[in-house]
Amino acid sequence: MSDLLYHWERWVTFLMPPLLHSGFFTGLQMGQGLWRVARNQQLQQEGYSEQGYLTREQSRRMAASNISNTSHRKQVQGGIDIYHLLKARKSKEQEGFINLEMLPPELSFTILSYLNATDLCLASCVWQDLANDELLWQGLCKSTWGHCSIYNKNPPLGFSFRKLYMQLDEGSLTFNANPDEGVNYFMSKGILDDSPKEIAKFIFCTRTLNWKKLRIYLDERRDVLDDLVTLHNFRNQFLPNALREFFRHIHAPEERGEYLETLITKFSHRFCACNPDLMRELGLSPDAVYVLCYSLILLSIDLTSPHVKNKMSKREFIRNTRRAAQNISEDFVGHLYDNIYLIGHVAA
Repeated sequence: MSDLLYHWERWVTFLMPPLLHSGFFTGLQMGQGLWRVARNQQLQQEGYSEQGYLTREQSRRMAASNISNTSHRKQVQGGIDIYHLLKARKSKEQEGFINLEMLPPELSFTILSYLNATDLCLASCVWQDLANDELLWQGLCKSTWGHCSIYNKNPPLGFSFRKLYMQLDEGSLTFNANPDEGVNYFMSKGILDDSPKEIAKFIFCTRTLNWKKLRIYLDERRDVLDDLVTLHNFRNQFLPNALREFFRHIHAPEERGEYLETLITKFSHRFCACNPDLMRELGLSPDAVYVLCYSLILLSIDLTSPHVKNKMSKREFIRNTRRAAQNISEDFVGHLYDNIYLIGHVAA
């Protein structure tokens, strides 16, 4: 017996403080309290108690007592009232979706403006008047296709922005399969005018066109390419950053050739036209910018390609570039190298 008492004292001495500190018994008491609450509520619904049947008056008294002690149980036990939790969950399930027609119109339109075309069509099955509003579909059209000739015209009889969205989407899919047929589709529907400038604006403000098909189209339509280049504004931009923006809209070909030379030539003249003061300060001409652009493209390939083991150093780049364009300052060429080294390829 003395051995049992000895071991019991050691258990109390070494195990009780950590359990009390960890909240073990507090959690156990809370669990027991929650079980009692759930059990009592179950017994109330069934009309039983642990001792046997309850009369209707006893059940009513027990229910009233539980309701009056709800706040006290929460404060004392720190637990969750399971009954109210389930009741709140059930009420939320019964509420369902919010009826947008019961909200102020400006709030309803703001909520629907976050939907894409597919979801807006689905919403029109429930809220037909709201989801078919012309302002919502006009916003969808202009956010995807920023410029169309039809935007600046008086709409014809029976015009609908929802119908226009479907036509623009159909025309974009047609363009991505065959660029010429896509442009002809837009013109046949009155969406675009037969003008290189209007086509260039449409391409410049649209991001749904396949860049490979677009490159083929611009290679064939140099008149559209000329107007597309003039839409770029490179004022006060660093040369590598301006070249990245240019190739983001007009993708460079995968191989060197006549088309790449044409793109760089047009970019060089446009960059000089946008920055006349800088060109005079640095003593650069369109031909010098042309040389720098080619140097930046070759440097980008050298620094980013995993097949090139011996990367070009900054000193080598400065020496090679100044050999091709002698009037360029060494500091300016060094900044060009740092930009490519830190940011990456100019035609990625």
